[in-house]
Amino acid sequence: MAGLFGYHGGVAIVVVLVALISSSCGVIMGSAQGVHHLVGGGHGWDASTSDLQAWSSQRVFRVGDNIWFAYSMEKDSIVELGSRMEFESCDIKNPIRMYTSGFDKVVLEGEGARFFVSSKFDNCRNGLKLYVNVMPHDQDNNNKAMEMPSYFTSALAAGPQPSSSPPSIVVAASASQWVWIGIAACFMAF
Repeated sequence: MAGLFGYHGGVAIVVVLVALISSSCGVIMGSAQGVHHLVGGGHGWDASTSDLQAWSSQRVFRVGDNIWFAYSMEKDSIVELGSRMEFESCDIKNPIRMYTSGFDKVVLEGEGARFFVSSKFDNCRNGLKLYVNVMPHDQDNNNKAMEMPSYFTSALAAGPQPSSSPPSIVVAASASQWVWIGIAACFMAF
């Protein structure tokens, strides 16, 4: 993928596909399946463009949610650590898990703290790390707010558009089609 689209182009395509698939799955399945969080949003896991602290501060992570990491496996990998001390010092000598595929899904199966850092010491020291506090599963699914991409909420808030402009919410109207297109595109890209 890197040869065809370049580093940032390849990661951008994966990030867009994950965002489409994740948001489509959330629209189709609702909150019963948990929320899909694309780490770093549109920037993914990238030392030069991601502000993971700002991104994560706007989210609530619950048991049953999924976090997705999209990054260049040629330039980085992700290490899950077991303690806050290891996380803060970027000490990766005793990892719990290593994520190296460039596109990793982590299911949040239990409550408590999870710590993810870049395997590159300099990237980690410069803030490429993610602390996730997993909260209990929301028992009242009717009150659970699903994480919706901003293009959905802004299109909904704008209301009906004049017929001369294309509708802003085409993606939501055919969510199941986007899921299948995204899955097929992922397989074709790799």
